[in-house]
Amino acid sequence: MKPLKILGLVLVALGVLALVYKGFTYTEDTHEAKLGPLELQVKDRERVEIPAWLGVVAVVAGAGLLLVPGRR
Repeated sequence: MKPLKILGLVLVALGVLALVYKGFTYTEDTHEAKLGPLELQVKDRERVEIPAWLGVVAVVAGAGLLLVPGRR
């Protein structure tokens, strides 16, 4: 498979995921304290929103790359 076709498939897949999930969440350790046998941890959950237009652009760009004819 040609590299442009693979890139096209990846863009389409990422675009569809962006449209379905509208973002992703990750956990970040912010504070940690050890007081003898006691351990305290604070974890913050952060959400990164992905705009719908970015997902649409990724799908269209990926489909465009899939439709480009390959060289012979």
